[in-house]
Amino acid sequence: MNKFKILPLACCVALALGCSSGELKQEQPAETEQAVDARYIWDLSDLYSSAEDWQENYSATKAAIAELENYKGSLANGSSAMLTANKAISSAYKRAVQLLVYATLKADEDTRIAENDERRQLARMLMSELSAATSWYSPELLSLGQAKVEKYMDEQPGLEPFRHSMFDTLRQAPHIRSAEVEEVLAKSGKVSAAPQSIYSTLANANLPWPEIELPNGDKKILSQAGYGALRSNEDRELRAKVFDQFWTTWKDYEATLGSVLSGHLQSLAFETDVRDYDSSVQRALFNDNMPEQVYRTLVDEVNSALPTLYRYFELRKRMLNIEGPMRYYDIYPPLVSLDKDFGIESSISLTREALKPLGSEYLAGYDAGIEGRWMHVYPQPGKRSGAYMFGAAYDVHPYVLLNHNDDYESASTFAHEYGHAVHSVLANASQPWETADYSTFIAETASIMNEMLLQDLMVNKAKSPEEKLFYLGNGLESLRGTFFRQTMFAEFELKVNEEVAAGKAMSGARFSEIYLELLKRYHGHDQGVMEIDDLYAIEWAYIPHFYYDFYVFQYATSIAAAAGLAEKIGAGDIDTRDAFIDMLKAGGSDYPYQLMKNTGMDMATPAPYRALVARMNAIMDEMEKILDEQG
Repeated sequence: MNKFKILPLACCVALALGCSSGELKQEQPAETEQAVDARYIWDLSDLYSSAEDWQENYSATKAAIAELENYKGSLANGSSAMLTANKAISSAYKRAVQLLVYATLKADEDTRIAENDERRQLARMLMSELSAATSWYSPELLSLGQAKVEKYMDEQPGLEPFRHSMFDTLRQAPHIRSAEVEEVLAKSGKVSAAPQSIYSTLANANLPWPEIELPNGDKKILSQAGYGALRSNEDRELRAKVFDQFWTTWKDYEATLGSVLSGHLQSLAFETDVRDYDSSVQRALFNDNMPEQVYRTLVDEVNSALPTLYRYFELRKRMLNIEGPMRYYDIYPPLVSLDKDFGIESSISLTREALKPLGSEYLAGYDAGIEGRWMHVYPQPGKRSGAYMFGAAYDVHPYVLLNHNDDYESASTFAHEYGHAVHSVLANASQPWETADYSTFIAETASIMNEMLLQDLMVNKAKSPEEKLFYLGNGLESLRGTFFRQTMFAEFELKVNEEVAAGKAMSGARFSEIYLELLKRYHGHDQGVMEIDDLYAIEWAYIPHFYYDFYVFQYATSIAAAAGLAEKIGAGDIDTRDAFIDMLKAGGSDYPYQLMKNTGMDMATPAPYRALVARMNAIMDEMEKILDEQG
């Protein structure tokens, strides 16, 4: 349980599935071989001048990690010895993380190049070695006790950057084990990561995807990419066919995928038990010192707000002119089509205009990211799909991967990722490396804030009722996908972990049973809002986030916080704006719940969630008014 935490690798690497709005976006972008302006291709030489330079730094960092064992047993030798050890460990982490950033970015430029993937594997293994090499630190610090650590702090001002992490380690005393056990737990990380690796290989490489025939006679492989592209097709009969064939493929592997997820949950239960937590959710939230009430309040409030979600589905049914009952495959088609180009320069200028309420300091960080070569903009053969920001190279700057397709979704994704980038700029400028990282809980609020400000700008700039409906509908769908859908995932995760903790046997069939109940409840099956076929219960197997340990709830809390903050900031509330900027600058110098609370958003109370639901209803009020006026 090493307390030299790094950026949750990092914010919107957000598991790097392109989750710019909380909804899974796994489709592969169109590829292009066209020449691209160098301004739109990131410059990795800011990290290392060449692959050879990376290799030299890798070797030097690996040697430095091997030396960390020499500091074992030194913390009791006084404040100067503690400072020396802390600096050595911190330096090793900073160097190892920068190696990982370069290796990840280089690999994602072109996933077909084996050398790049091998470099990334080396960087990841180096992080595991570093964790094992410092596993002695927390038990040794705990053996000193709080009084001695405080004495050292008074004696040695140089320890100040380490204050938060050291006292956080002391807070975790009940759950930290002996140095020997901690070393075993650190090394067991490769074993506990196996279910996720198996799932990824099976889901992305080995499932036998069917071939589907399109109305024009063309045939398309119904892989995850094919499903992502076709599920929003205007042809309702085709959508039904897509859903039936795609989910039947997953259903055929229900037992296998159930065993894999069960193995993952058992590994979490093992850690929960070994570290003596009351529950897996308590364990997962403990590192951030997050009150469990945040998680449970979110679930309770979303369930109370389901009538608002049902209202949205009725509005969607109206706008899509669906006769008879709405079906699950009617969720994804756009409510309104918009034939408008959003090139990268348009995305840049519109986002900058939208961000003006955040003030000059924020815009300066944004401009720095635009003027520097921080982003890889366009799709190309072999490039990773989706979008993310990697801001962990503290001594350099953030990097942004995009797959910009010159549509509004691309513009919104651009705004989202630059919310992360400016967050890193502000935190890195205001904090030392040791407290510059920040939690996903805070990170997603910053990025969704940008999305909402852009949406509000576009609604105000709309030149026709249809265009306004497009932007309003886009925002509405984001609320559905991020607030309601992600909370449904969070409730599923809570339920299956509780069943494992209760000693119940878990199988693919049981996971499907739990998921089907949630799917029907969230979509109003029993209320006649939407018919949910039993086949779609297998959707749990499609969600990779279930292998990331109580991660998804943060999307829903973040969009609720962002909605409340964006409304105040957009209205010119300077105090709220300054509190928001202060939160971004704070990095990880305090716990995320408290940092958010400092802005006026207490996520353990119903108020932020109810404010978001009010925003959603206000959007629907405006849309229904336009539709009524159109007759």
